[in-house]
Amino acid sequence: MATVTRENIGLLNDKITVKVSQEDYLPNFDKAVKQFSKQANIPGFRKGMVPAGMIKKMHGQALFGDEVLKTVEKELMGYVQAEKLEIFGQPLSLDKEPKNLDFNNPAEYSFEFEVGLKPSFEITPLENNKTTLTRYKVTVTDEMVNDEVTRLQLKGGKTTEPETITSEDNVINVKFEESDAKGNLVEGGIVKENSLLVKYFSASIQEQLMGKKIDDSIVFQLATSFDEQRLGWILKDLGFATDDKEAAQKYFKLTITKVGLIEKRELNEEFFKEVYPGEDITTEEAFRAKLKEEIGKYWDIEARNHMHNDLFEVLVHETPIDLPKDFLKRWLQVGGEKPKTAEEAENEYPSFDHQLRWTLISDKLIKDNKLEVSFDELKENAKQKVLGYYGGAAADGAEWLDSYLDRLLQDEKFVDQTYREMITTKLFDLAETKVNVKEEEIKAEDFVNLPHKHHHHEH
Repeated sequence: MATVTRENIGLLNDKITVKVSQEDYLPNFDKAVKQFSKQANIPGFRKGMVPAGMIKKMHGQALFGDEVLKTVEKELMGYVQAEKLEIFGQPLSLDKEPKNLDFNNPAEYSFEFEVGLKPSFEITPLENNKTTLTRYKVTVTDEMVNDEVTRLQLKGGKTTEPETITSEDNVINVKFEESDAKGNLVEGGIVKENSLLVKYFSASIQEQLMGKKIDDSIVFQLATSFDEQRLGWILKDLGFATDDKEAAQKYFKLTITKVGLIEKRELNEEFFKEVYPGEDITTEEAFRAKLKEEIGKYWDIEARNHMHNDLFEVLVHETPIDLPKDFLKRWLQVGGEKPKTAEEAENEYPSFDHQLRWTLISDKLIKDNKLEVSFDELKENAKQKVLGYYGGAAADGAEWLDSYLDRLLQDEKFVDQTYREMITTKLFDLAETKVNVKEEEIKAEDFVNLPHKHHHHEH
């Protein structure tokens, strides 16, 4: 009879020993030999008529080894299930040397494995409202609305090609050529074409550009011609680091290759309808109100994600979970598609540990609170995604929409990803009810500069 024994060898780390004797595996070995002799093609013998002795001579060793290992695996997995062991990954073999399995001398064999056990734990940050999080409310200013109006007016505008530069709204195609302060080109210097709005330049350069035509040129120094943010863009575009102080001192000769002007769209009903089809917007006032609401919605989603991200970090870092680290590092070395060195496993461990904690916590939240996503919910979510993506074009009830959805819902990857997004949202909605949330007004630029922890969860 096979025996399986277990002993503890470390924190959440057990050794399981499986012993198998002849009566456990020999009947299966004989069966495998018979099965093989039925199918073997060996020259000089009719199929199925190859003597068992010959099969054993040629393939006995391999078949024997297979059957012993299959028996061991069956015993091991049977034990894990019977004992209801919650383990990480799969058991790792502790046998350093391959066993000498000789089918001419069948014996009792003993195999050793180690397993990492999943810890039991409580999600303490969600107990008795002890965690407080901030939900930011970004103030939508008139300036933000104005910028958006201008952006939309330009986006839908017509481009003309005037002779000369007359305003800061001109778009110019230019050629940058590295030079000295007098405009003599540097041999082997940088040459780069670009397209810029005149208003990107500093006031003094804008003045020099007014009235210039195609093929006219000016000479300037990078550092004194742009504000800090734009200087960074230009440096990067020319192949430098955005904060390269030395490169910023360089001079360039700038030659105009094309002058353009985008005529802003008029703020009229036709334009409002284009931006918001299906909405009855007739006045500029209503248009601005709608934009303000949309901008607000965008920031609300950003703020919610930010809070969920904080919540994620609190859960991962403040839920006390013991992990069998040494076992997990060994498992990282052999558990993947290709083996890793101890050093690689050591380097990968921190992010693996983070991810693993999140998996344990989210699994527990889902199980304890019986969270689930029904197929109908998933279908509805997919439908809203498609409607959102195709805008007004996807009228609900259109025939193509139904067949398109059916196809999407047969795509396992799509279904899996949608399910994960939805269950994660439910998980955060639930967790949100177990913490204190305080609202705080904030300016958009301050919100963007909040210290940002890494996103690890898919959202």
